[in-house]
Amino acid sequence: MENNNKPKSAVVASLSTIAMAIMIITTIISLRGLPSQAEFGLTSIFYYVFAAIFFLIPFALVCAELASTWTKSGGLFRWVSEAFGPKWGLAAMYLEWQTVVIWFPSVLMFASVALAYTFWPVSFDAWLAGNKIFTVCILLGVYWFSTFNTFRGIKSANKISTLGGLFGTIIPAAILILLGIIYLAMGKEIFLPLDKPFFPDLTNFNTLVLAAGIFLFYGGMEMQAVHVNQMGNPAKQFPKAVFIAVVAILAIFILATLTIGIVIPEKDINLLQTLLIAYNDLWATVGLPWLGNVMALFITFGVIGQVSVIIAGPSTGLLAVGKAGFLPTALQKTNKNGIQTPILYIQAAFVTVLTLVLVVLPSVQSAYQILSQMATITYLIMVLIIYGAFIWLRHTQPNKARGFKIPGGKPFAGIVTIIGFAGALLALVLSFIPPSQITTGSPAVYVGILILGTLIFVAVPFIIYAKKKASWKDAKTDFEPFDWQIEGRQPSQISKQK
Repeated sequence: MENNNKPKSAVVASLSTIAMAIMIITTIISLRGLPSQAEFGLTSIFYYVFAAIFFLIPFALVCAELASTWTKSGGLFRWVSEAFGPKWGLAAMYLEWQTVVIWFPSVLMFASVALAYTFWPVSFDAWLAGNKIFTVCILLGVYWFSTFNTFRGIKSANKISTLGGLFGTIIPAAILILLGIIYLAMGKEIFLPLDKPFFPDLTNFNTLVLAAGIFLFYGGMEMQAVHVNQMGNPAKQFPKAVFIAVVAILAIFILATLTIGIVIPEKDINLLQTLLIAYNDLWATVGLPWLGNVMALFITFGVIGQVSVIIAGPSTGLLAVGKAGFLPTALQKTNKNGIQTPILYIQAAFVTVLTLVLVVLPSVQSAYQILSQMATITYLIMVLIIYGAFIWLRHTQPNKARGFKIPGGKPFAGIVTIIGFAGALLALVLSFIPPSQITTGSPAVYVGILILGTLIFVAVPFIIYAKKKASWKDAKTDFEPFDWQIEGRQPSQISKQK
């Protein structure tokens, strides 16, 4: 007898192990956060490995099982709704969207700094990079341009993203590491503090805050896990793909971070400008200082490409929430290219308002830090919800056919969940502590902004759910019902299907 619970997309086998590994690598790798870890010298190696073990690997396995089992539209909104109902599904989807909205200003601040370093001389670059007016103009200009470009359709955004990923991230990363090797071979002065231990001082929480941000470095796995059913044998191929990707990601992050630490003294590290300064110094070492400006232009293009494709990402998930009847009908509309323009306008408005943080904080660097930490906090809350959904679905739907299942049986799945949940919870707590490495103004104001922002962002989806109306549900919606609706039970009840 045919098993009707088998995921529909399990028959598709077009994705190889290497292809999946490359997809994971290109989703996660970004150069903008490297200076924050260069602060730690050799200790950064520990943080990268720790975050991979306690976040990247467990979350990848959990998301792969969820995505390969609940394959209908909705992504993480469906996963969480199957476990706890649409109220929590809406909360999880909203938090992912909110994370990206907060992330946009911080990553575009980096783009504005990179663009500043395309000019001459270096002293002017440094001044321009720290100028708030220049930063705000570039940030909003690039973002609104990318938004209007997205209105033309996903293909238009993907063209910029593909080229940006290659020329703005992959090639610059390889060049940075290669230049670092040449720098060492030439016997130049090494600024990396070799006296720092591999293991950090775990008693000093203030020094661990920037390290907690590594968890967001590894974010985005829930986006690629949805493709696991396109593999011929997910149970064997996906763990291999994760292993290959983790090794490559660790190698790139560690070697690139150490290269920056070798070239730039610890006291001179700046979260936004250091990467560009490192390129300038490295190219000057080989007698080609002008290539530092060219590299800055490439990195700017890379950030624009990254932003271009992500603008439509989580907002598409919010559209699915709307189609399920949990957002006003005005937010369910799309243009002729199938793009959810009303949601993108609201998203752009959020980004514009958050940009004003630059005005009240003491520096561009402190604004960058607080927005990065806020994005980390909202993302980690979403991650904890997904872990909870995974645990509960294992309990309520044990007989559901899974395209991919965490290997090792229940004991290993339990270990993976505990490790991942504990790691995310620890990073979440640390994210509220003001970092000792940079100036963020008054610690009380810094923490207050984070707490207030978190309370507001977490409350919003529950307020929306409480205000939902029956008229929001389109009778002709193409959003497929949840399993518990089909079975006539509550999400909290155990499924009786075999």
